[in-house]
Amino acid sequence: MGIKDHVRKKAALFMISVFNRLPIRKNKVFLTSYYGSQYGCNPKYVTEHILKHYPKGTFDLVWAFNSPEEKGPQEGVRKVKVMSLRYFYELCTSKIVLTNFRTTDLFVKRKNQYYIQTWHSSLRLKQIEKDAQKSLPAHYVETAKKDSEKIDLLLSGCRYSTAIFDRSFWFEGFLFEHGTPRNDLLIKGDSKVKDRVCRRFNLKREDKIVLYAPTFRKDNRLDVYDIQYDQVLHRLKAHFGGEWTFLVKLHPHLAGMSSQLVYGERVKDATDYDDIQELLSVSDILITDYSSLMFDFAITNRPCFMYTPDLHDYVKNDRRFYFDINQLPFIKTETTDQLLAAIEQYDSNTYKQRMELFHKEIGSFERGEASEKLTAHMQAVIENREVLPS
Repeated sequence: MGIKDHVRKKAALFMISVFNRLPIRKNKVFLTSYYGSQYGCNPKYVTEHILKHYPKGTFDLVWAFNSPEEKGPQEGVRKVKVMSLRYFYELCTSKIVLTNFRTTDLFVKRKNQYYIQTWHSSLRLKQIEKDAQKSLPAHYVETAKKDSEKIDLLLSGCRYSTAIFDRSFWFEGFLFEHGTPRNDLLIKGDSKVKDRVCRRFNLKREDKIVLYAPTFRKDNRLDVYDIQYDQVLHRLKAHFGGEWTFLVKLHPHLAGMSSQLVYGERVKDATDYDDIQELLSVSDILITDYSSLMFDFAITNRPCFMYTPDLHDYVKNDRRFYFDINQLPFIKTETTDQLLAAIEQYDSNTYKQRMELFHKEIGSFERGEASEKLTAHMQAVIENREVLPS
C-alpha cells in the first residue's frame, strides 16, 4: 500500500469511527454491486421488487456507485459516490447492508446492523474460497475471512451450493435457501427487457439472439475466444431458422479489450451492458466456457453450448472444478468444427431431459420467488420481528 492509499484509508477509518456513533436508521438499506461498478445482479433485483411491491417509505434505499450520475434508477433510490463522505455516512447508519461481493475492512459492522451477502452466482463450476485457497491471493483470503465474520444471511440457489458454502465460505450464519433474486427474471420473464435489449443493439424483435459470454484467463489471452462467428451464425440459421445475431459479453476483467475482437453487422459487443441477467433472459442460445452463467441459463432449458478450446491448460493452470465437466448436461465442444456439428445435431427433447435430471441432482431452490422471500425477511428485520430464515 502506497503512502497516499495509507492516508486515504486512515481518513476513511476516522470517518467511520465518527459516523458509527450516530443512530442507525432502521428502514435504511445500503446496496452495492461489484464494488459500485454496476446496477445489476442480486442487489438490483431486490431493489426492483421493493420499488414495485412495497409502499414508498417502507425501505429507504441507498445505492453506492463509482459513477452515480450514470447508474441506477432515476427514482425510488438515493445514490452516493463510492468512498465519498456521504458514502460512509449512509453505510454506517444503515440497518441492512446488502451486496454481492466481499466487503473490505472499510465496512466496520455495528452491533445492530444486519449484513446480507447475496453472492454473485447460484452455482459454480470453478472452486471458490476455502476450496480454492491455494490459488487465491493471500490478501483476498484474509479479506474473505473477515467478511464472513460479519455476514448474518447468505443466499443459496440450490442444495449443492449450500454444501459448498457450508464447507468453504468461512461462514457460520444462516443460509437462505429460497433461490437467487437475479434468477427470478429467468423464470418469470419480462417483455420490457426484450424491448430494451432490442433498442440498445438495434435488433428486430423477431431476431434470434446467441449470447457468447466466456470467462477470463489469468493471462487475459484473447485467442481462445475465436469461434468463427460467421460460420456459427450460418449453422444456427440452417438448423433453427430465423435471423441470428451474436451478442458478445466479455468478463469485466476484459472490458477494455473487447474492441480487439472482430465484430460485424451481426456480431455486437455487449461487454458494457450492466445486467448480464437481462441478456440471458432474452437469448435463445448461450455459448460459454467455464462461467457460472451456464447454471443460471439452465433454468430456461434453452440450449447452452460449452466452447472450451483450452480445457486441458485451463484445468492445469487455473482452478479445479466442482463437477466433472463431461458429466454436466450442457453440450461440450473444444473446436469450432465440434461446435458447428453440435449445433447441427442438437435435439431439444434429449437436452431437456438432461436438464431436468440435473436440476433434481443439485436440488434447485429456484422458483421465481427469491426476491419476494428475501424482501419479506428484510421487512421483518427492520420491524424487529422474528428473523430466523424459514
